[in-house]
Amino acid sequence: MTSITGRGAGIVFAKEVVDNLRDRRTLLAALLYPFLGPGLILLMVFAIGRLSKDAELPLKLPVEGAEHAPSLISFLEQNRVEIESAPEDPEAAVRSGERMLVLVIPEGFGAQFRDGNPAVVKLVFDQSRNEALSSIQRARALLGGYAHQIGQLRLQSRGVDPRVVDALAIETVDVSTPQSQGARMLAMAPYLIIISLFVGGMYLAIDSTAGERERGSLEPLLINPLGRAELVLGKAAAVLLFTLVALVETLIGFAVILNLVPLERFLGVQMSLPPRALVSILLVSLPLMVFVVALQMMIASYTKSFKEAQNYISGMLLIPALPALVMAILPVRESLWLALLPTVGQQLFINRILRAEEVTASHLLVSSATTLAAGAILLALVVRRYSREAILFR
Repeated sequence: MTSITGRGAGIVFAKEVVDNLRDRRTLLAALLYPFLGPGLILLMVFAIGRLSKDAELPLKLPVEGAEHAPSLISFLEQNRVEIESAPEDPEAAVRSGERMLVLVIPEGFGAQFRDGNPAVVKLVFDQSRNEALSSIQRARALLGGYAHQIGQLRLQSRGVDPRVVDALAIETVDVSTPQSQGARMLAMAPYLIIISLFVGGMYLAIDSTAGERERGSLEPLLINPLGRAELVLGKAAAVLLFTLVALVETLIGFAVILNLVPLERFLGVQMSLPPRALVSILLVSLPLMVFVVALQMMIASYTKSFKEAQNYISGMLLIPALPALVMAILPVRESLWLALLPTVGQQLFINRILRAEEVTASHLLVSSATTLAAGAILLALVVRRYSREAILFR
């Protein structure tokens, strides 16, 4: 077949864009999904703010045997603890969820306390209940503070300077900035930005390859005097366009949240996402866009139906999820070998941009070149696939 250089790819590009715009449900999914990431972050911010407000409220603590430890009860009340009567069976009440936790002070507490021995108290709780974790931590911290205070007083009463038990005097210097503190709380943002690349053009990548072959509209298209490379590049350009739109929508959503929403009321720090950072994230993501689109088209071109391609490509969402999970659990620093891995390097770079830190130029160049090269190889495989007659058969 003869090739119409450049113009043929433009015709295919326009055709795919128009066809996708006519599919309202696919279009709405592609345009609305990118806002879910920023929306999820906003909900997390509200949830953190709610937990912070709950921590400021008095702690309601049911106590059994409060009469055995009047000084402990007084200490707790001075630290915003509301003492309540304990249920008859503390363990059953906590197990059923009737109470979040119960403090049990046994009858022998007073004798142990007067003799200078460790006085035993029992804190009953169910750590598997997320709603109880904040109360459990507060109760433990208060009991630990009371124990430390009594220990200091006992040393003084024996003529011992309490400071002798403090082997170190630790002075902390926190060099974090409000931007880096906020970025730590928004650790999922890089993952959500990357995931928008995988979802933005996913349906068009499937529909323009496996879907077109399944409908039987691919053969008439191949009859036209159009080079296979131009055909693939035209389709890839259309998918890239919708992927770019999804990325821009996601960045706009984060810009609105970080610049307009008063995060300091919920997180205690105010973050911002200046235009320079937005542009930097966009540029960092461009090579990955090419790789993602090429990978989706390559997988879809080898599948037999739209549903099969959808199953395989939906599983690709694990690609950015696994690095995000590892980076959330393990301390990961930017390095050259990590920069070579598509999605991993980009998540590290985006995280540094959100923290207002400098990205290593050499790592960024190597990552971009490697990712673009991988995308070019995948597109070459798609062109090769479309150059064979087997592409027409499901």
